[in-house]
Amino acid sequence: MAGVILVFNVGSSSVKFTVFDVAAEPERLLHGEIEHHTDGFSFHVNDRTGARCVDERMTTSDPHPLDHLLQWLSAHAEGRTLLGVGHRIVHGGADFSAPVKITPAVMDRLEALTPFAPLHQPATLAPARAIARYRPDLLQIACFDTAFHHTIPEMARLLPLPRRYEQKGVRRYGFHGLSYTWVAQRLQACDPALYAGRTLIAHLGSGASLCALKGGKSLETTMGFSALDGLMMGTRAGLIDPGALLYMMQEEGAGWCTLVDVLYRQSGLLGVSGVSSDMRLLRKRLLDEKDPEIIRTVSQALSLFEYRVIEEIGALAAVMEGLDGLVFTAGIGEHDSVLRANVCAKLGWLGVKLDAQANARHASIISTAESAVTVRVEPTDEEAVIMRDVLAFMTPQQA
Repeated sequence: MAGVILVFNVGSSSVKFTVFDVAAEPERLLHGEIEHHTDGFSFHVNDRTGARCVDERMTTSDPHPLDHLLQWLSAHAEGRTLLGVGHRIVHGGADFSAPVKITPAVMDRLEALTPFAPLHQPATLAPARAIARYRPDLLQIACFDTAFHHTIPEMARLLPLPRRYEQKGVRRYGFHGLSYTWVAQRLQACDPALYAGRTLIAHLGSGASLCALKGGKSLETTMGFSALDGLMMGTRAGLIDPGALLYMMQEEGAGWCTLVDVLYRQSGLLGVSGVSSDMRLLRKRLLDEKDPEIIRTVSQALSLFEYRVIEEIGALAAVMEGLDGLVFTAGIGEHDSVLRANVCAKLGWLGVKLDAQANARHASIISTAESAVTVRVEPTDEEAVIMRDVLAFMTPQQA
């Protein structure tokens, strides 16, 4: 049967979706985004070539955004049937270690995890609940960012808190698992030695984390109980002394909402630079800016981001008792050759030797032949991982 799979990758303020044609070899047909505004929403769709084919602005009196998407897809699917929907769900808790079919009971269990990810969990579950109302018979699959890290050892999961918190599920989980799944699968195919060895995957984007991959399994990761932990990010602080939060509460009277806003939306590259959370804009600003104070803060933001990456690489290399490979992925990791060069320059003690020309052209392998550590650049593809997970739940007749 000619059909398509719809994949959702939801953020806090936008709904990104991809439509895959699965009639033969799966391929992307469409990629789009729904952006919410105070007076409605905008609806954008690009075709398989990347060209914009839909650009609409809808008001609050128009249909629900997801109703609009499904109605539009039904009218423009060129005779293809919508066979299933896959969702990136941020938190699967301790119980969900693999993709699962979404049922009312599963939905209730996932919504119960909202206190662990109060901003992300409701947003990623919203499309699944809306589609269940619109098409209750449609196959929907939840794919979890936490699932890849179920292999980390118990010692890596524990937090040094009173045991009553562990009993409530307060422990380290890890995130970006769909991205790590894709990169691990790519390594298994193109570089089995790195897949089986001691490899660090650096998912560096607006959200950022590292994963220590050993024997093809997650051994440790920099994010823990929440997606706030670990590396400095676009607008998130990453690892921070809890005393700083106590200071905000005591000296500024900061409550939950203020802390959430500071830690999720005002910190990281944006907070330190005072200019932007976008690494590309900061690089350009550093070249074009004349104000010495802005040059100083932007330079510090870029340097601090790199410093935290280097610091955590050292820690994870110690956990793995060595390093065989380093893989850069996600928006910054794939495209920022300056960051890769600066990070690798500090890793000579591990045997890293960078090929400057290969790095400048974003080659797949950017280390020299003499390097004791193979350094790679691998694009990530979370949507493809989700699509494959949905396919796995379909009957041969459907596929």
